[in-house]
Amino acid sequence: MGRRVILAGIVLLLLIVTPGRISAQNAPAPTSLPIPAPNMPSPNMPAIPARPAGPGTQAPNASFPGMATQGTAGIPPAQGVTGVPFINLSVRNPQSGQEVAFSVQLLLLLTVLSLAPSIFILMTSFLRISIVLDFIRRSLSLQQVPPTQVLMGISFFMTLFVMWPTFNTVYEKSFKPLAAGEINVQQAYQEAEAPLRLFMYRQMQTRPESIRLFMSMRGLDKPNTLADVPTYVLIPAFILNELTVAFKIGILLFIPFIVIDMVVASALMSMGMIMLPPVMISMPFKLILFILVDGWGLLTEQLMHSFL
Repeated sequence: MGRRVILAGIVLLLLIVTPGRISAQNAPAPTSLPIPAPNMPSPNMPAIPARPAGPGTQAPNASFPGMATQGTAGIPPAQGVTGVPFINLSVRNPQSGQEVAFSVQLLLLLTVLSLAPSIFILMTSFLRISIVLDFIRRSLSLQQVPPTQVLMGISFFMTLFVMWPTFNTVYEKSFKPLAAGEINVQQAYQEAEAPLRLFMYRQMQTRPESIRLFMSMRGLDKPNTLADVPTYVLIPAFILNELTVAFKIGILLFIPFIVIDMVVASALMSMGMIMLPPVMISMPFKLILFILVDGWGLLTEQLMHSFL
């Protein structure tokens, strides 16, 4: 019975749809009617008056329908010549031996500039100052205060303060004559090397063990003067000496704060507060002691005197 109802419904649907499709196929094709212009009246629509042009607008060639605005479009004027300089790099064969030597010297100079951060860190007072500042932060039980970036900035400007006479000598005797064309690159290197060698030797003058160690490992004779010590021996000896001095200062900084930690830990144990971390109690006392004795001032003063 259900199948008969479904078949009857399908037949009725076909009977309804088929006549409409047949009439649509037999209908004549619509003829194309002319489309009126925007402002021309159509047979069934009255004409729309054009909007009068304002006092500051130009009259268009063709009027626009009502409620329309006059559109304008234009090409911006060409920009003038910019002030960016033109860089031209040319590569050619050298014409003489002097040009070959200059190219090699320029390559060596660029190599030195690429190693400038390492030279600044390892051949100046930056190494000792940065290590001591990190020691004082750890002795106060401070993990991130001051931040590492702040400590590195303090070390940088304190290094400039200590090394300013040396840098000034390098500028006056090496860079300035080289820029004026009075000396060549080799002479400029020698003039820049001498003040740095003198600074490094002064820090090891009372402690020449590092120089003696590296000279013996290299198999060189005992030097009579500073000029007898090669630069490749003086630099690692200076680095080893700076590490030793910085660690000695760090030990001296740790002693009073370790005493505070021991006193606080003993007091907590005597009161039965075993689960309470002693660092939480001792850190405020460390900060109070450091501020009362003007710790930053004393530390900076002693660091500056250690380089004299």
